[in-house]
Amino acid sequence: MKRPRLNTVVMMILKRIGLGIFTLLIISVLIFAGVEALPGDLAQAVLGQSATAETVEAFRKELRLDLPAHTRYFSWLGSFLSGDFGNSLANGRPIAGLIGWRFVNSLFLAAITALIAIPVAILLGMLSALYRNTWFDRFVSITTLSAISLPEFFVAYILIALFSVQLSIFPSLSNINTQMTFLQKLYKVALPCLTLSLVVIAHMMRLTRAAIINVLTSPFIEMARLKGVSQKRVIIHHAFPNALSPIINVVVLNLAYLVVGVVVVEVVFVYPGLGQLLVDSVSKRDIPVVQASGLIFASTYVFLNLTADVLAMLSNPRLRRPR
Repeated sequence: MKRPRLNTVVMMILKRIGLGIFTLLIISVLIFAGVEALPGDLAQAVLGQSATAETVEAFRKELRLDLPAHTRYFSWLGSFLSGDFGNSLANGRPIAGLIGWRFVNSLFLAAITALIAIPVAILLGMLSALYRNTWFDRFVSITTLSAISLPEFFVAYILIALFSVQLSIFPSLSNINTQMTFLQKLYKVALPCLTLSLVVIAHMMRLTRAAIINVLTSPFIEMARLKGVSQKRVIIHHAFPNALSPIINVVVLNLAYLVVGVVVVEVVFVYPGLGQLLVDSVSKRDIPVVQASGLIFASTYVFLNLTADVLAMLSNPRLRRPR
């Protein structure tokens, strides 16, 4: 089989990048349209019922609500692309400053969780494939299915009741700040990381196991077994490298989940991440912050999905062949 030309690979990557940009454009339209569809007058809601009609009208002009929707959309999108997110309606502070350290906190939580979950999930997946249909495989499968089935907030409250209330080992609130040391932050985020790890490990472990078992049915694996290669060596040196494409894909997709899907966990532990800011902004009807946070979440998710797609393509020559 001929190797695909470099130009072909570059064109396929550029096509995926173009699709990602188009997806983000559609998402930005949906975010803006969703905010526009909210009932009531934004200016009246911010100023309160006691505000005079003149004050409300002046505030509407300040927010540019008197302009057509499409004009405000393109103005908002252009400002976002230039790095100008505007100011918060709740406190008047620049949104970029509000989002910056919050997004860093969300990335910190995702990174610590990934450093724990990814090695454990891959190891458990390989062991389950190695000892398939044994008591170890059944125990791990039942445990992971249970972890996937339980809602995150339920797992979080169980961990709080156990490790914070009963054992008093970890704090129930993960209110980190910039003055804390790295170890202090690790201690504060122990329970959120454990909550997320249980779900992520379960998902990655099961897909890793399935990917390796699928490769074990290949003819070259049968040939290795006929040559007397041990099952352990077959899995580690033959099956696992050939199952890297789906494993890489699921790892990166779970990283996307860790960054953008942690809203519930951040709210439960009062963690100062971007998800908590999004929920607070919705309750305050701080629309500019909601729009900026939503688009940042969407951009991160699309970027990581695009990364997973490209890595899977580069690690599997069959995906690089033009169709």
